[in-house]
Amino acid sequence: MTASKRPAPRDAARARQILIAGLSRDADIFGIVSELAPLHPRNDTFPGEVFLRLGAEALDRCGASRADPVALEGIADRFLPECTLRGRDKRKLRFAVLAAAALHRGTEPDLLEEVVWWQTDDFWQCALFAAVAYLRAAADRAGVPVRQVCQELPERG
Repeated sequence: MTASKRPAPRDAARARQILIAGLSRDADIFGIVSELAPLHPRNDTFPGEVFLRLGAEALDRCGASRADPVALEGIADRFLPECTLRGRDKRKLRFAVLAAAALHRGTEPDLLEEVVWWQTDDFWQCALFAAVAYLRAAADRAGVPVRQVCQELPERG
């Protein structure tokens, strides 16, 4: 992250709302990425943090626990079929998926320590994909549409 001005809480709420509204209407996730791109400050992890928290909430919603875990093997294939991820991109998504799981269990991942090595400015997109995967997994576990899971999430920023 640069020393630039941090996004305001309303920006976090807006990013969350755009993702939830897009998934609720079954929008293409790349269209959602395009809609969110103006909120992302260059060389910053925002709004990735927002999406990691949303992924953690989805894990809460589906009752993920040690006794009843969400299987991460093949999560992208099962819940992000529109994404073709290979090599580094697959590892980046795995980090975001694990970071959301860490938040779910009460730990704060060191985002900057990790993403500084990526040498790209796409963490926020990986975090978005992780949130989408977890929201879809929650819907799948509950046997309900993704829009219902999105509507049941508490409103926050």
